[in-house]
Parts: sequence; C-alpha cells; structure tokens
Amino acid sequence: MPELVFFSGTMDCGKSTLALQIEHNRSARGLVGMILTRNDRAGEGKLSSRLGLVTDAVEVGDEMDLYGHLVDHLSHGGRADYVIADEAQFLAPEQIDQLARVVDDLGIDVYAFGITTDFRSKLFPGSQRLVELADRVEVLQVEALCWCGARATHNARTVGGVMVVEGAQVVVGDVTDSADEVGYEVLCRRHHRRRMTAATARAAALSPDVLPVSPS
Repeated sequence: MPELVFFSGTMDCGKSTLALQIEHNRSARGLVGMILTRNDRAGEGKLSSRLGLVTDAVEVGDEMDLYGHLVDHLSHGGRADYVIADEAQFLAPEQIDQLARVVDDLGIDVYAFGITTDFRSKLFPGSQRLVELADRVEVLQVEALCWCGARATHNARTVGGVMVVEGAQVVVGDVTDSADEVGYEVLCRRHHRRRMTAATARAAALSPDVLPVSPS
C-alpha cells in the first residue's frame, strides 16, 4: 500500500542525505520520482546535502497545489512512481493535505523530510500537519550532537554566535554559516534552555572570574 512517510529530526542529522539516497536507490531500479523542495541551502529548485550532493528539484511556492501539479504532470504523459518532499516543514498545512491526497487518490508513495520544531521549540505548521496525517513518522537515527557531546534535540538560531529567540519563523541559514551571519546550531535541551551556544560557552570559559578571590 502507498504511504505518506515523514522522516524527521534536527538540523544536521542527515535528512537531505537520506532523501538523496532514496532517490538514488529507486532511480537505479528504473523508477521515476518527482522531487519537491523549498528554501534549500543550495538555492531555488535544488535538493542538496551537506556532504556535497545536489540534484534538481521542483521549487514549491506559497500557492502551489501539489496534488494538482502531480495530476497535471501525469495527464501530460509524465511519470511519477514516488514523490520526495524535502524541507517539508516549510510547506503549508493545506499542501501537506494535498500530499496525503497524492497517496490516497493517485496511489503514489510520498516521502517527506523536515525538522519538526523551529528555533523557539515551536512546531512548524507543515510538520505538525505531517505528524497528524502521516502513515509513519520516522525519527532519523543519525544523531546530531550538541557542542557538549549530548544528543542534540533542538534547533537554535544564532546571530554572531549568540542564540536569538525572536524573529520570523522562517529565515534561511545553515549550521555552517559564519559567525557574523544568521545561522543555526543544534543543541541539547539543557543548553537550548540556557541559550548557551558553542560560541557563548567558549566565551564564558575564557572570561575572568567575576568575583576574584585574593589569597589570604
């Protein structure tokens, strides 16, 4: 039976790499897929991995009807044995509904990849809808690590290495951006709560004692 599967995890845990691996495995068996993405780090119409792999994809716009797009593609002689939707957290809830309809009405497997929560630990609307509708939710087993070595469970937005908790939900950046730019870092819950990034942890370790103690 066709399925809607949601592969979720934090940033830097290999979601896009797995999406590209699924595409490779199926295309190697003669299957043809449609790849959808939005706001990929490599630019418009691309699906990329931090390992350096990249492929072309269909860029999803705000008002794009994903079910209608598939129907139009098929009705004009196109082929789609499966659909891969990367950066699915950026899709609107109604677009997730459309992907579910692709599975149910067209009999096509849909593999969606995305992070569940934003830099404020709030659910992305698209991810919430996927959790509600998916036949399966798979948490990726390649664990991203916090700077302290613990398992990273939260995504933090940083500016100049300092964690910020206000701003628009969607600001495109990456975990490899320079310290002077808007970037992202994965943290364990404890350090996300304390707003302690790798940069601020190093600064704290290098700071002199606030209350120096004189020898008696």
